[in-house]
Amino acid sequence: MEASASDGFCGTSYAAKLLGVSVGTVQGLVEKNELQAWKTQGGHRRISLTSIYDYQRRYNLHATPFGPEQQRLRVLVVDDDPPTREMLQSHFQQWKGPIDVSFYASPLDAMLDMFSLQPHVLITDLNMPVIDGFEFLRAVGNHSLFRKLAVLVITGLTAEQIHSRGGLPDGVQILRKPIDLDWLKGFFDAMLSMRQMTRRSLDASRPSDNAAV
Repeated sequence: MEASASDGFCGTSYAAKLLGVSVGTVQGLVEKNELQAWKTQGGHRRISLTSIYDYQRRYNLHATPFGPEQQRLRVLVVDDDPPTREMLQSHFQQWKGPIDVSFYASPLDAMLDMFSLQPHVLITDLNMPVIDGFEFLRAVGNHSLFRKLAVLVITGLTAEQIHSRGGLPDGVQILRKPIDLDWLKGFFDAMLSMRQMTRRSLDASRPSDNAAV
């Protein structure tokens, strides 16, 4: 089955937000065929948004407080450190905005899924085994998708150490360790606000249904 996040699928964490339940409950609903889902090449489950909305209607659940589907911010996090992933996942779940996050321990797995998930934001560590963040960014930097990405790197490396390893592509922002979670939340609040403003601008530029032909 070929589909992308922009074709109406989301991750389990985002599905849990929409339904107001735990990730484990979402996984159980998938296993009971209450929700439709598929797995990416990297082994991550993607859930049909239509099946989520159908489930809400079927059981008279409150609809999501989020805006239109187009405002959902898709985020890809790549970090081999489990505590860092768990910390970020916990904070993303606490941030109630329409942020759909997929977590990967390996750049290889992330690259398998990246071009089907079509993320808006990429967050990656630099020091990782097998393929480090430098190689990862060079690999994805050759693809047209990269030009549309907001990229954050998480690192404890100094500017000199980064330069000695080939540097980073233009436009990449550096988030120093320990991670400033307040800054990160502000970054995503700003991203969501920008998307809402862009959406409103596009809506305003469209001809009204009542406009004279």
